Amino acid sequence: MKQSCALGVVVINYKSAGLIRDCVAALAPDLEALDARVAIVDNFSNDGSAEEVERWLAGVEPWKRRVHLIRSKTNSGFSGGNNQGMAALDAPFYLLINSDAVVRPGAVARLLDTAAEEKDAGIAAPRLEDPDGTAQISCFRFHSPLSEFLSAAQTGPLDALFRFAVVPAPLSEARCEAQWVSFACVLLRREALAAAGSMDEGYFMYFEDADYCARVRRAGFRVVYEPTARVVHLRGGTAPVKALMKAKKRPPDYYYAART
Repeated sequence: MKQSCALGVVVINYKSAGLIRDCVAALAPDLEALDARVAIVDNFSNDGSAEEVERWLAGVEPWKRRVHLIRSKTNSGFSGGNNQGMAALDAPFYLLINSDAVVRPGAVARLLDTAAEEKDAGIAAPRLEDPDGTAQISCFRFHSPLSEFLSAAQTGPLDALFRFAVVPAPLSEARCEAQWVSFACVLLRREALAAAGSMDEGYFMYFEDADYCARVRRAGFRVVYEPTARVVHLRGGTAPVKALMKAKKRPPDYYYAART
């Protein structure tokens, strides 16, 4: 049975109980005043981390009725885990957040404000940053024949001349529209989800965010970047996930940094 709420939060656990605790604990102050529910989807970790998360939640009284641990019988990847979490919640907005992401105070409220102000924003994304506050690349352009040429050429002068085609978009200090954004943390509008459909589970991990942003845009919604909403992304924190992907084709460096 779906849980109705004003904001549904989905975070995926894959052998990362410690990160889950930090992620959810950081969300607590922002969610306190909201009718929010959190779905932690354990992607068949099978290492005791789901039980560890369950024990931790049992000892945190205010969260007992707000957080639901979903144990998946298979590892369905990033897309499948998020689909499963969203399917368990009935909300006008869904916050999808990596286990290795920690929100700065007020970040969730700023994303919700952005969605309220930008009625056609299907996706609102925060500024991702290192623990020291250094901004991370998290907004991108779609690939094109010219971007592929620039990637192969790897020359600074050409990149400068055709900067409009370089896939990583320049960092912005103001709210702006993006072609696609990293899904390390995003706010998704229910109407956009209904129009675009569930995330494609054919993307086990990597590039599902580019695909989904394209689908949301085709459905008539915009993708908006809000830099005043700040989220620390502990790149490299999800070691078990990276180990799982060693046999997979490695994405470009800029993408790997944004999503791991």
